[in-house]
Amino acid sequence: MTFVVPDLEIYKPPSLGKGAKAPSLRSKVLGAIIPLIACLYVGLVILTPALSVVVQAFAKGVQPFLENLSSPDLLSAVKMTLLTAAIAVPANTIFGLAAATAIARKKFRGKALLLSIIDLPFSISPVVVGLMLVLLYSPNHGVFGGVINSLGWKIIFSWPGIVMATIIVTFPFMAREVIPLLEEEGWEQEEAAKTLGANDWQVFWKVTLPSVRWAALYGLILTTARALGEFGAVSVVSGNIRGETQTLPLFVEDAYKQYQTELAFGAAAVLGGVALVSMLLKFVVEQLLEQDKKAHQIKSDA
Repeated sequence: MTFVVPDLEIYKPPSLGKGAKAPSLRSKVLGAIIPLIACLYVGLVILTPALSVVVQAFAKGVQPFLENLSSPDLLSAVKMTLLTAAIAVPANTIFGLAAATAIARKKFRGKALLLSIIDLPFSISPVVVGLMLVLLYSPNHGVFGGVINSLGWKIIFSWPGIVMATIIVTFPFMAREVIPLLEEEGWEQEEAAKTLGANDWQVFWKVTLPSVRWAALYGLILTTARALGEFGAVSVVSGNIRGETQTLPLFVEDAYKQYQTELAFGAAAVLGGVALVSMLLKFVVEQLLEQDKKAHQIKSDA
Protein backbone atom coordinates (compact mmCIF):
# COMPACT_ATOMS: atom_id res chain seq x y z
CA MET A 1 0.00 0.00 0.00
CA THR A 2 1.30 3.41 -0.99
CA PHE A 3 0.62 6.49 1.10
CA VAL A 4 0.62 9.87 -0.57
CA VAL A 5 1.76 12.64 1.69
CA PRO A 6 0.19 15.99 0.69
CA ASP A 7 2.43 18.94 0.16
CA LEU A 8 2.45 21.21 3.16
CA GLU A 9 2.72 24.92 2.50
CA ILE A 10 5.10 26.53 4.92
CA TYR A 11 4.54 30.22 5.58
CA LYS A 12 7.44 32.40 4.68
CA PRO A 13 7.54 36.07 5.58
CA PRO A 14 7.48 38.34 2.54
CA SER A 15 10.92 39.21 1.36
CA LEU A 16 12.05 42.68 0.56
CA GLY A 17 12.74 41.66 -3.00
CA LYS A 18 15.95 41.32 -4.88
CA GLY A 19 18.17 44.30 -4.38
CA ALA A 20 15.90 45.87 -1.71
CA LYS A 21 17.40 46.95 1.57
CA ALA A 22 15.94 47.14 5.04
CA PRO A 23 15.08 50.65 6.26
CA SER A 24 18.21 52.37 7.42
CA LEU A 25 18.62 54.18 10.71
CA ARG A 26 18.53 57.49 8.89
CA SER A 27 15.14 56.76 7.31
CA LYS A 28 13.76 55.65 10.68
CA VAL A 29 14.96 58.85 12.31
CA LEU A 30 13.43 60.95 9.53
CA GLY A 31 10.20 59.01 9.84
CA ALA A 32 10.04 59.96 13.51
CA ILE A 33 11.20 63.57 13.12
CA ILE A 34 8.76 64.61 10.37
CA PRO A 35 5.57 63.90 12.42
CA LEU A 36 7.21 65.56 15.42
CA ILE A 37 7.92 68.72 13.38
CA ALA A 38 4.33 68.74 12.14
CA CYS A 39 2.96 68.43 15.68
CA LEU A 40 5.25 71.18 16.98
CA TYR A 41 4.25 73.47 14.13
CA VAL A 42 0.53 72.93 14.75
CA GLY A 43 1.06 73.40 18.47
CA LEU A 44 2.93 76.69 18.08
CA VAL A 45 0.77 78.18 15.32
CA ILE A 46 -2.73 77.00 16.34
CA LEU A 47 -2.98 75.35 19.75
CA THR A 48 -0.86 77.80 21.75
CA PRO A 49 -2.74 80.95 20.61
CA ALA A 50 -6.09 79.19 21.11
CA LEU A 51 -5.17 78.12 24.64
CA SER A 52 -3.91 81.64 25.35
CA VAL A 53 -7.33 83.06 24.40
CA VAL A 54 -9.10 80.61 26.71
CA VAL A 55 -6.74 81.37 29.60
CA GLN A 56 -7.17 85.14 29.18
CA ALA A 57 -10.96 84.80 28.90
CA PHE A 58 -11.18 82.95 32.24
CA ALA A 59 -8.27 84.77 33.93
CA LYS A 60 -10.53 86.28 36.61
CA GLY A 61 -12.90 83.35 36.91
CA VAL A 62 -16.14 82.12 35.41
CA GLN A 63 -18.37 84.84 36.87
CA PRO A 64 -16.58 87.80 35.19
CA PHE A 65 -16.57 85.81 31.94
CA LEU A 66 -20.35 85.32 32.13
CA GLU A 67 -20.82 89.00 32.96
CA ASN A 68 -18.82 89.98 29.88
CA LEU A 69 -21.05 87.77 27.75
CA SER A 70 -24.08 89.79 28.89
CA SER A 71 -22.66 93.03 27.44
CA PRO A 72 -25.28 94.76 25.24
CA ASP A 73 -22.74 95.49 22.52
CA LEU A 74 -21.59 91.89 22.50
CA LEU A 75 -25.17 90.61 22.30
CA SER A 76 -25.84 93.01 19.43
CA ALA A 77 -22.77 91.67 17.59
CA VAL A 78 -23.94 88.09 18.16
CA LYS A 79 -27.40 88.94 16.78
CA MET A 80 -25.91 90.56 13.69
CA THR A 81 -23.64 87.55 13.13
CA LEU A 82 -26.53 85.09 13.47
CA LEU A 83 -28.74 87.18 11.18
CA THR A 84 -26.02 87.25 8.54
CA ALA A 85 -25.47 83.50 8.75
CA ALA A 86 -29.23 82.83 8.74
CA ILE A 87 -29.50 84.55 5.34
CA ALA A 88 -26.17 83.69 3.72
CA VAL A 89 -26.06 79.97 4.55
CA PRO A 90 -29.50 78.99 3.11
CA ALA A 91 -28.87 81.18 0.04
CA ASN A 92 -25.54 79.51 -0.67
CA THR A 93 -26.97 76.07 0.07
CA ILE A 94 -29.65 76.52 -2.59
CA PHE A 95 -27.21 78.04 -5.05
CA GLY A 96 -24.53 75.42 -4.38
CA LEU A 97 -26.86 72.46 -4.88
CA ALA A 98 -28.34 73.99 -8.04
CA ALA A 99 -24.92 74.85 -9.49
CA ALA A 100 -23.48 71.43 -8.61
CA THR A 101 -26.41 69.62 -10.22
CA ALA A 102 -26.19 71.75 -13.36
CA ILE A 103 -22.42 71.35 -13.70
CA ALA A 104 -22.39 67.60 -13.01
CA ARG A 105 -25.52 66.65 -14.95
CA LYS A 106 -25.87 69.16 -17.80
CA LYS A 107 -23.83 70.13 -20.82
CA PHE A 108 -23.99 73.81 -21.65
CA ARG A 109 -21.82 76.62 -22.89
CA GLY A 110 -19.98 78.50 -20.21
CA LYS A 111 -19.58 75.58 -17.80
CA ALA A 112 -15.85 76.22 -17.42
CA LEU A 113 -16.56 79.91 -16.85
CA LEU A 114 -19.12 79.07 -14.17
CA LEU A 115 -16.59 76.85 -12.40
CA SER A 116 -14.02 79.64 -12.52
CA ILE A 117 -16.49 82.13 -11.04
CA ILE A 118 -17.35 79.67 -8.25
CA ASP A 119 -13.65 79.37 -7.39
CA LEU A 120 -13.05 83.13 -7.57
CA PRO A 121 -13.57 83.83 -3.83
CA PHE A 122 -10.80 81.30 -3.08
CA SER A 123 -8.27 83.37 -5.02
CA ILE A 124 -9.37 86.93 -4.27
CA SER A 125 -8.86 88.75 -0.97
CA PRO A 126 -12.04 89.30 1.09
CA VAL A 127 -11.00 92.94 1.49
CA VAL A 128 -11.16 93.30 -2.30
CA VAL A 129 -14.66 91.80 -2.22
CA GLY A 130 -15.74 94.45 0.26
CA LEU A 131 -14.13 97.19 -1.82
CA MET A 132 -15.97 96.01 -4.96
CA LEU A 133 -19.29 96.21 -3.11
CA VAL A 134 -18.46 99.73 -1.95
CA LEU A 135 -17.62 100.79 -5.51
CA LEU A 136 -20.93 99.35 -6.73
CA TYR A 137 -23.38 100.31 -3.99
CA SER A 138 -21.89 103.34 -2.27
CA PRO A 139 -24.64 106.02 -2.07
CA ASN A 140 -22.23 108.79 -3.09
CA HIS A 141 -19.83 107.40 -5.67
CA GLY A 142 -21.12 103.90 -6.40
CA VAL A 143 -22.10 102.70 -9.86
CA PHE A 144 -25.64 102.01 -8.65
CA GLY A 145 -25.60 104.77 -6.03
CA GLY A 146 -28.20 106.91 -7.82
CA VAL A 147 -30.66 104.04 -8.12
CA ILE A 148 -30.18 103.07 -4.48
CA ASN A 149 -30.74 106.65 -3.30
CA SER A 150 -33.89 106.99 -5.40
CA LEU A 151 -35.30 103.80 -3.90
CA GLY A 152 -34.37 104.84 -0.39
CA TRP A 153 -32.26 101.76 0.22
CA LYS A 154 -29.12 101.55 2.32
CA ILE A 155 -26.68 98.75 1.50
CA ILE A 156 -23.22 99.96 2.47
CA PHE A 157 -22.74 100.51 6.23
CA SER A 158 -25.88 98.45 6.85
CA TRP A 159 -26.84 94.79 7.25
CA PRO A 160 -27.63 94.18 3.53
CA GLY A 161 -24.02 94.96 2.64
CA ILE A 162 -22.79 92.63 5.38
CA VAL A 163 -25.02 89.83 4.09
CA MET A 164 -23.92 90.38 0.47
CA ALA A 165 -20.24 90.32 1.42
CA THR A 166 -20.73 87.13 3.44
CA ILE A 167 -22.62 85.43 0.60
CA ILE A 168 -19.83 86.20 -1.86
CA VAL A 169 -16.99 84.86 0.30
CA THR A 170 -18.87 81.69 1.32
CA PHE A 171 -20.68 80.52 -1.80
CA PRO A 172 -17.95 78.17 -3.20
CA PHE A 173 -18.03 75.68 -0.31
CA MET A 174 -21.32 73.91 -0.98
CA ALA A 175 -20.84 73.57 -4.73
CA ARG A 176 -17.24 72.42 -4.43
CA GLU A 177 -18.15 69.66 -1.97
CA VAL A 178 -21.08 68.29 -3.97
CA ILE A 179 -19.75 68.49 -7.55
CA PRO A 180 -17.04 65.76 -7.24
CA LEU A 181 -19.45 63.29 -5.64
CA LEU A 182 -22.11 63.84 -8.30
CA GLU A 183 -19.54 63.38 -11.07
CA GLU A 184 -18.23 60.21 -9.43
CA GLU A 185 -21.63 58.58 -9.05
CA GLY A 186 -22.90 59.25 -12.57
CA TRP A 187 -26.55 59.72 -13.50
CA GLU A 188 -27.80 56.14 -14.00
CA GLN A 189 -30.13 56.33 -11.00
CA GLU A 190 -31.60 59.65 -12.14
CA GLU A 191 -32.21 58.26 -15.63
CA ALA A 192 -33.90 55.19 -14.16
CA ALA A 193 -36.17 57.39 -12.04
CA LYS A 194 -37.12 59.48 -15.08
CA THR A 195 -37.85 56.30 -17.02
CA LEU A 196 -40.28 55.30 -14.27
CA GLY A 197 -42.13 58.60 -14.66
CA ALA A 198 -40.56 60.88 -12.02
CA ASN A 199 -40.34 64.58 -12.79
CA ASP A 200 -37.21 66.69 -12.31
CA TRP A 201 -38.12 67.80 -8.78
CA GLN A 202 -38.90 64.23 -7.68
CA VAL A 203 -35.61 63.02 -9.16
CA PHE A 204 -33.66 65.71 -7.31
CA TRP A 205 -35.48 65.27 -3.98
CA LYS A 206 -35.75 61.46 -3.96
CA VAL A 207 -32.57 60.39 -5.80
CA THR A 208 -29.95 63.12 -6.22
CA LEU A 209 -30.11 64.79 -2.82
CA PRO A 210 -30.04 61.56 -0.74
CA SER A 211 -27.00 60.36 -2.67
CA VAL A 212 -25.01 63.50 -1.75
CA ARG A 213 -26.50 64.15 1.68
CA TRP A 214 -23.23 63.86 3.61
CA ALA A 215 -21.30 65.98 1.13
CA ALA A 216 -24.05 68.61 1.31
CA LEU A 217 -23.95 68.54 5.11
CA TYR A 218 -20.17 68.88 4.99
CA GLY A 219 -20.46 71.91 2.72
CA LEU A 220 -23.15 73.34 5.01
CA ILE A 221 -20.82 73.13 8.01
CA LEU A 222 -17.96 74.81 6.15
CA THR A 223 -20.26 77.56 4.85
CA THR A 224 -21.65 78.25 8.32
CA ALA A 225 -18.21 78.34 9.93
CA ARG A 226 -16.90 80.79 7.34
CA ALA A 227 -20.02 82.97 7.58
CA LEU A 228 -19.72 83.24 11.36
CA GLY A 229 -16.01 84.06 11.27
CA GLU A 230 -15.74 86.34 8.21
CA PHE A 231 -13.82 89.54 8.92
CA GLY A 232 -12.15 91.15 5.89
CA ALA A 233 -15.06 91.79 3.52
CA VAL A 234 -17.46 92.62 6.34
CA SER A 235 -15.07 95.14 7.90
CA VAL A 236 -15.07 97.16 4.65
CA VAL A 237 -18.82 97.31 4.02
CA SER A 238 -20.14 97.46 7.59
CA GLY A 239 -18.59 100.68 8.87
CA ASN A 240 -17.87 98.81 12.13
CA ILE A 241 -20.49 100.76 14.09
CA ARG A 242 -20.74 99.33 17.60
CA GLY A 243 -24.22 98.17 18.48
CA GLU A 244 -25.45 98.51 14.88
CA THR A 245 -23.25 96.96 12.18
CA GLN A 246 -20.68 95.00 14.17
CA THR A 247 -20.42 91.27 13.77
CA LEU A 248 -18.68 89.17 16.40
CA PRO A 249 -15.23 89.13 14.71
CA LEU A 250 -15.38 92.92 14.30
CA PHE A 251 -16.42 93.29 17.92
CA VAL A 252 -13.37 91.32 19.09
CA GLU A 253 -11.01 93.66 17.24
CA ASP A 254 -12.83 96.80 18.36
CA ALA A 255 -12.98 95.76 22.03
CA TYR A 256 -9.27 94.93 22.03
CA LYS A 257 -8.41 98.31 20.48
CA GLN A 258 -10.53 100.01 23.15
CA TYR A 259 -8.47 98.24 25.84
CA GLN A 260 -11.46 96.12 26.90
CA THR A 261 -9.21 93.09 27.04
CA GLU A 262 -11.44 90.78 29.07
CA LEU A 263 -14.44 91.53 26.87
CA ALA A 264 -12.39 90.95 23.73
CA PHE A 265 -11.03 87.62 24.93
CA GLY A 266 -14.50 86.55 26.08
CA ALA A 267 -15.94 87.21 22.63
CA ALA A 268 -12.93 85.47 21.06
CA ALA A 269 -13.57 82.45 23.29
CA VAL A 270 -17.14 82.31 22.00
CA LEU A 271 -15.85 82.31 18.43
CA GLY A 272 -13.32 79.65 19.37
CA GLY A 273 -16.10 77.50 20.80
CA VAL A 274 -18.04 77.83 17.56
CA ALA A 275 -14.91 76.82 15.64
CA LEU A 276 -14.40 73.80 17.90
CA VAL A 277 -17.99 72.63 17.40
CA SER A 278 -17.63 73.11 13.64
CA MET A 279 -14.42 71.08 13.66
CA LEU A 280 -16.04 68.22 15.56
CA LEU A 281 -19.04 68.21 13.24
CA LYS A 282 -16.69 68.32 10.26
CA PHE A 283 -14.80 65.29 11.58
CA VAL A 284 -18.02 63.30 12.12
CA VAL A 285 -19.35 64.14 8.67
CA GLU A 286 -16.00 63.24 7.08
CA GLN A 287 -16.25 59.78 8.62
CA LEU A 288 -19.84 59.36 7.44
CA LEU A 289 -18.89 60.58 3.97
CA GLU A 290 -16.02 58.10 3.81
CA GLN A 291 -18.32 55.25 4.84
CA ASP A 292 -20.84 56.35 2.22
CA LYS A 293 -18.16 56.33 -0.48
CA LYS A 294 -17.05 52.84 0.53
CA ALA A 295 -20.65 51.61 0.41
CA HIS A 296 -21.11 53.06 -3.08
CA GLN A 297 -17.82 51.51 -4.19
CA ILE A 298 -18.88 48.07 -2.93
CA LYS A 299 -22.25 48.44 -4.66
CA SER A 300 -20.63 49.47 -7.97
CA ASP A 301 -18.13 46.58 -7.79
CA ALA A 302 -20.97 44.13 -7.18
